[in-house]
Amino acid sequence: MPVSPIRADFATGESRALLDIPPMTSPLFDALAERGFDTLTDVQQAVTAPELTEADLLVSAQTGSGKTVAFGLAIAPTLLREAERLDPPAAPLALIVAPTRELAMQVSRELIWLYARTGASVATCIGGMDARTERRALERGAHVVVGTPGRLRDHIERGALDLSDIRAVVLDEADEMLDLGFREDLEFMLGEAPEGRRTLMFSATVSPAIAELAKTYQREAVRVSTISAKSQHADIAYQAVQVAAHDAEHAIINLLRFHDAPTAIVFANTRAAVARLTARFANRGFAVVSLSGELSQDERSHALQAMRDGRARVCVATDVAARGIDLPNLDLVIHADLPINTEGLLHRSGRTGRAGRKGISALIVSDKIAKKAQRLLKWAKIEAEWTFAPTPEDILAKDEARLLDNPLWTAEVDEDESRFAAELMERFSAEQIAIACLRLHRAGLTAPEELNRAPMRADVRADPAASFGPSAWVALSVGRNQRAEPRWLLPLLCRAGNLEKSQIGKIRMQADETHVELAEAAVQGFLAHLGPNGVLEGEITAKAIEGVPADEPRQRAPKKRFDRDAERAPRPARKEPRPPREKTAEARDWSPEPVREQTPPPAPKPRLKPKSDKFADRKETVEAKPVAKKPFKSARPASSDAADSSRSFRATKPRGDKPFRAERSEGDKPARFKKPEGGKPSRPGKPGGEKPFRSGKPEGGKPTRFAKPDGDKPYRGSKPEGTKPARFAKPNAGKPAKPGARPAGKPATRGGDAPPRRKG
Repeated sequence: MPVSPIRADFATGESRALLDIPPMTSPLFDALAERGFDTLTDVQQAVTAPELTEADLLVSAQTGSGKTVAFGLAIAPTLLREAERLDPPAAPLALIVAPTRELAMQVSRELIWLYARTGASVATCIGGMDARTERRALERGAHVVVGTPGRLRDHIERGALDLSDIRAVVLDEADEMLDLGFREDLEFMLGEAPEGRRTLMFSATVSPAIAELAKTYQREAVRVSTISAKSQHADIAYQAVQVAAHDAEHAIINLLRFHDAPTAIVFANTRAAVARLTARFANRGFAVVSLSGELSQDERSHALQAMRDGRARVCVATDVAARGIDLPNLDLVIHADLPINTEGLLHRSGRTGRAGRKGISALIVSDKIAKKAQRLLKWAKIEAEWTFAPTPEDILAKDEARLLDNPLWTAEVDEDESRFAAELMERFSAEQIAIACLRLHRAGLTAPEELNRAPMRADVRADPAASFGPSAWVALSVGRNQRAEPRWLLPLLCRAGNLEKSQIGKIRMQADETHVELAEAAVQGFLAHLGPNGVLEGEITAKAIEGVPADEPRQRAPKKRFDRDAERAPRPARKEPRPPREKTAEARDWSPEPVREQTPPPAPKPRLKPKSDKFADRKETVEAKPVAKKPFKSARPASSDAADSSRSFRATKPRGDKPFRAERSEGDKPARFKKPEGGKPSRPGKPGGEKPFRSGKPEGGKPTRFAKPDGDKPYRGSKPEGTKPARFAKPNAGKPAKPGARPAGKPATRGGDAPPRRKG
């Protein structure tokens, strides 16, 4: 359904007093009064307007404007209707969807104290927690269910979460949920909810995807915007801290020490960077916790609770904590890595400067990413102050100022403290007591880091017209012709001239000289350190020059262009080849060799007599015949003759030559062997027409392997009639037995007439 145009813009109007709120939601405003609220913010005032009581809303508000309380107040008339207390819990009446676990838990805590006087029961369904505990809580009943998209859909598909009685659905940080890939889950839950429910979408920005989702699942949604260019960054001071690439972590430590914020958060882009920074800060004595996606839900919950309780003061996190997390007294946000886009910058920085508090958002910018940081700030329409990280001197001075401004100096003193103070003054002097007090104060603080402060690039400053400051120029006696380069001249100036990099400005290379800009206060010390001759190193000298030297134009050869209309000059004639030098005896130091007599070369050996060619007569015959073209392998000679057409040769040849493998009669198919007339061809060595066999067989009988008497069954050996055939043939009757043979009739134990086996 289409989204109605903007009904009202509350960004410039003043907040409405609590007394102007309709009395139907008085239990909620009593809870606000207990929490110290006396007025409503712009977004809270907008969504509680009487004309928007039953309307679908598409709200965009800046971070830290109280959106959680805003949609809690917006859905109150829908849940309570005319009553001040809710009925006993059963099926849920409201569904709140948040992109991250931390934001869902924070929304749950806010709604619990906001609806405390109405008897509302709030249940959470968050990924990473025990699903069985959540299902038991849903079975007992709840008025409001808060969760993340994946876990909520899982409970709906399993039948644990019933959406039949839902009256209002709230999508908090809708743009973030779409960016994280939860569109399918959101569409599933909105499709399962009743058609008559209210749908409220809260987002920092309204992208085309959000607008499309609103058209599909909202009914004539009212567009409410409380964002204005003037109030977007009013409570946040942006700083671009320029550092050397290897001093980025040192600069973060110095920023934490200098501001000494009750709660600070450091953002990094990767989990590895979070782990490294957490270990580094813990080693330096900071009370630090980490927050990233690789931690379990319990670990992330304990980290946030430690920040709320004050047990930890620094949190190192990825962008998982950049959405909706509200930490108390968060006054400092440091971007260790630049955000990916402007939305990430706004959401990261929005953790500070919330609810009217002031905050600082510092970007750590090295020289390599200075251009990128400048574009990022320009696209976000943010004016940042380009500065350096605080030095150890600045940090120590800040510590002393905090010590002097400590309210303990003016606090009331009791008797025990007066007695101990008198004892201290008797034993020590006032100076000793003051020094001990300062040392005790610094003992609990980490030492600041020494930084290599580089000159700020003019092309990335907020004010491009800003200059290096009061400066003077010196000339070095080397230039491009001597292969001089700034990368080795800069450390040479610092080493030989006792300078710091911050005291060196521009370096202009000339042909035979190099002009260097130095801070005016450092020039006299630089020249005095070099001595009267001004020798830097070797033959390199330095001298002061007056004014600003003019840049020497670099001469470049003009490019040759081809002119079609110009007449081409005649090509120069080639030089004549140089005549060969005469090699004479006078031109050499040694005498010429005597001329040797030319002997004729030996005669070549006679070749062997060629072998006789036994095929010479055939070659002559072949040469005498006309050569015919060879057809293809399967081609037949074109002829109408039956004898010629029946032939199939691989190549044609004239008649009368030697036939192929076998002779054949005219008209017959060529065969490999000759065969008798009327019968099949037989193998060689076989009587005419009969099939060969291994042994002969009687006529009309079956062939056998061995010859046998007529009518008897063949057997391997012969046997007497009427007896059982034996495996081995017995000796014939009357034939003398071999020596050692057994008598007839006894079976042989071993077989045959073998002698008995010896024992033992």
